[in-house]
Amino acid sequence: MIGLLAFLALVLAVLGLMNYYIWRRAVRATTRTGSRGRRIGTWLVIAAFFSTAIAQMGVRLFPPDVATPLAWVGFSWLGFAFYFVLFLLLGELIRLGIRVFGAGRSTPLAADASKLATVPAPAVAPLGAAESRVAIQERPSRTSEPQAADEREVNRRLFLSRSVALGAGVAAAGVGGYGITRAMGDPVVRQVRVQIATLDPALAGFRIALFADAHLGSIRRKAAMEKLVDAVNGTEPDLVAVVGDLIDGSVANLGGDVAPMAGLQSRHGTYFVTGNHEYYSGAQQWIDYLPDLGVRVLRNERLTIERDGAAFDLAGINDINGADFDDPPDYEQALGGRRNDRPVVLLVHQPVDVDKSVDYGVDLQLSGHTHGGQLWPFDVIINAQQGAVSGLSRIEDTQLYVTAGAGFWGPPMRVGADPEVVVIELVSRAAPD
Repeated sequence: MIGLLAFLALVLAVLGLMNYYIWRRAVRATTRTGSRGRRIGTWLVIAAFFSTAIAQMGVRLFPPDVATPLAWVGFSWLGFAFYFVLFLLLGELIRLGIRVFGAGRSTPLAADASKLATVPAPAVAPLGAAESRVAIQERPSRTSEPQAADEREVNRRLFLSRSVALGAGVAAAGVGGYGITRAMGDPVVRQVRVQIATLDPALAGFRIALFADAHLGSIRRKAAMEKLVDAVNGTEPDLVAVVGDLIDGSVANLGGDVAPMAGLQSRHGTYFVTGNHEYYSGAQQWIDYLPDLGVRVLRNERLTIERDGAAFDLAGINDINGADFDDPPDYEQALGGRRNDRPVVLLVHQPVDVDKSVDYGVDLQLSGHTHGGQLWPFDVIINAQQGAVSGLSRIEDTQLYVTAGAGFWGPPMRVGADPEVVVIELVSRAAPD
């Protein structure tokens, strides 16, 4: 629980900084002091910040009918704000270029005004009263032209700030809108062949339909699960593997949305391991509920999958966040004492601990958690933290496949990482590539 609170605090802190920067560049820099536009813009940014903060806990604090519109508003703003900040930062380069290449240049009017302010007035002979009045009327003002130059500079800065803010806003809206269409669209079905040296040729062609990170909650509801089940069943798998982060909420609120999982069809059943969001949502209630839908929950355990007299081991490990909820991962319990001549496929939510799989001689680890980055360029950050972001890789004799996930967390957007269902086809060394 401490880890969750720390994570939420970090999210709110980052969100606050993002909104403050947006206010500085898109409100304060584009309006005049005390103007109605600045007041309206300020209150809109404040409202946007709190809408996202409320959305973070909406599915837990409010009934679904209330949580859903709150989540759409708050989380959509989070995604748009992220790209708004990126494009505003690009605008900083434009500002810098103007400063660098425009340094030292001044308009003729400004230069003349400067001269008027610094060149002393020539000595003149005393004048009579009438002549003095005429001279005063004809003498050029020493303040009007500098003031005009200052006003022009203010207008120039406003124009530049407004242009950058408008361009950044339009670009962010375009990217965010595209991201929503990808996130809410049908999952892509990917086919991946994985060669396992010790796999019995009788098991060649065994098909595992893999998905993760469905994140049913405030926005993704029953229709999303039905679409996902249809996509999985369309692959005609031998086995279905669900590697965590299925939900964001309680069984009471989301049990009906998850219920279509009972319709998953495969020859050897559906298996599930916990992700970090199961623990955030109360893992035990889901561990008790999923078997009612025909889903087998693997909790630091393994079992044998057999076909045509051949077999491989299927193991599942609790997510590492289970350690904060007295339900930690236990590799020894799941993998200790097994037959070394029989291949093992391990289901574990996060790819980060793949080195432990290597130590236990795991042939293939199937993971999720990363969302493939979900919003570019987060894939770079996630790859650095998890060691893998999506696709197939090898660490010594262990192969790791990380799915980009079927849903989303936070912003209902995917940019550069389509939602997916992956069909892992096991291939023996003797089988052709």
